[in-house]
Amino acid sequence: MQAEHVPPHRWRLYKPFYAQPTPPQSWVRWIIEHKTVATLPLVLLVGLLLWEGFVRWQNYPAFILPSPLVVGRKFLILAGDGTLVRHAQVTLVEIALGLLLGLTTACLLGYLLGKYRAIEQMVAPYIVASQSVPIVAIAPLLVIWLGSGISSKVLVCALITFFPMLINTIVGIRNVDRDLYDLMRSLRASRWQIFRLLEAPAALPVLLSGLKLSVILAVVGAVVGEFVGADVGLGFLINLARGVLDTPMMFVAILCLVLIAQALYLTVVLLEKRYLHWQE
Repeated sequence: MQAEHVPPHRWRLYKPFYAQPTPPQSWVRWIIEHKTVATLPLVLLVGLLLWEGFVRWQNYPAFILPSPLVVGRKFLILAGDGTLVRHAQVTLVEIALGLLLGLTTACLLGYLLGKYRAIEQMVAPYIVASQSVPIVAIAPLLVIWLGSGISSKVLVCALITFFPMLINTIVGIRNVDRDLYDLMRSLRASRWQIFRLLEAPAALPVLLSGLKLSVILAVVGAVVGEFVGADVGLGFLINLARGVLDTPMMFVAILCLVLIAQALYLTVVLLEKRYLHWQE
């Protein structure tokens, strides 16, 4: 009996089931979709091994370059007696209050300057002139005027986060399409409705981009303020470790600052995924 001829374009229908590509397993698919998160532990492990190997190879003393094991033991000591938590809490409060003050002022002023160019032409030269002075030069004056308490650190954080958020607010407001304003006015929308339904959503991508930079700078501002004058905080802990040549404690404080900055940055990234999912 002659075999039945199967047209080439219908051959795919007659393929056996075992010839079909099998879907990847769930954990493989997760690794493919989250390559950065999945490879992070491997990168950290390789970095720690290289760090440990370099210290052993050069035979550095702990006060010059401590090994990861020495830093880990120091972390457990500082975390166990509550020293690290006490200093980290103060720095976090300074960062939070500085962000609240700096971002609120920048958003309000940026909205005003973005809407009215005449006001911007009058105010912008003074704002630019104020930002030309390094924050490191202003911090000692703030400590002299406000004391070594938390208020001077909060103001340093607010000043260092103010300008990036101000510029992003102005750019975000001015990027709103003029035709959309005409559409909202034709629908007789109120001023609050235009802000809530048009200006805020349209400017949100630019605002969140500025917020990413501001949260990192807030950590820098808190440390700068604590360097100048403080008796508590992670910046003070770094100064104390430098004075007594306790390099492992310095590493612990620096790593805590890195973790705080990463946590704040990831929080903004999650806000982007939550409120800007429509862009994808």
